[in-house]
Amino acid sequence: MRYISCMSNYSPAPQNARADWTIDQGWADYTPQHHDIWNTLYDHVMEVLPGRAAPEFLNGLEKLDLHRGGIPDFKTISEELLALTGWQVVAVPGLVPDDVFFDHLANRRFPAGNFIRTAQQLDYIQEPDVFHDVFGHVPMLTDPVFADYMQAYGEGGLRSLRHASLKNLAALYWYTVEFGLINTPEGMRIYGAGIVSSAAESVFSLEAPSPNRIGFELERLMQTDYRIDDFQQSYFVIDGYEDLFHATVDRDFAPLYAKMNGKFDLKPEDVLATDRVFHKGTQAYADKGGRHAN
Repeated sequence: MRYISCMSNYSPAPQNARADWTIDQGWADYTPQHHDIWNTLYDHVMEVLPGRAAPEFLNGLEKLDLHRGGIPDFKTISEELLALTGWQVVAVPGLVPDDVFFDHLANRRFPAGNFIRTAQQLDYIQEPDVFHDVFGHVPMLTDPVFADYMQAYGEGGLRSLRHASLKNLAALYWYTVEFGLINTPEGMRIYGAGIVSSAAESVFSLEAPSPNRIGFELERLMQTDYRIDDFQQSYFVIDGYEDLFHATVDRDFAPLYAKMNGKFDLKPEDVLATDRVFHKGTQAYADKGGRHAN
């Protein structure tokens, strides 16, 4: 997943990258095998996403024509996104430093890895690849409110570099952009990229008895640790994308950072008396040791 890297700030770009860490996608260099892997992954997740993914995500797939035609060309996607919400997709060689990541988001550029996993990595890959980044993240950038939230997150991230609360801010990205759920009139749905790009976690997050499903509350969420190598033990549920936008735009984070002081007091499995609990999980999956998620 393209979570905040927590690398040291102001790191120089690699030799093969520009000063802002961007590179050419190299679309012409993809082989038929690369495109076949995209198609295989696409078919796998689309077996489970209808009826589980948020309508804004599914609509985004249609608007950008992110179908089974192989790895998309970032130039084409960017032209379509610019017309819809003013965003574009830029290729990067992998995880980037925090300041670079925030700057791209603040300027409505989504940094995406240009490589795709191998046939041996279909079930799990630790570093985000082009399928996770483009299929998982980019469709939601067609939604105007979510697109504004992502820009606001980047702007807030740049301001956060003056504070010692980077992991608190990372938790906000993790539990919303990567692993967020939303209530809809048709029921709870997935909008987080880390879930929609995994067929197994798409089912687990909504239907398994193991994880908690808890209402979104900014301060509580930002003090909650998270798993980076397996299914989540708790998922946070918004009532609308406006919840995210207002949480980042209408609040001064400096007093919140000072109050938290970089502390992570809550475990991934914790349920508080003050939580709005949609489902209190059994944690049976984690108690049994779990396994690597797709």
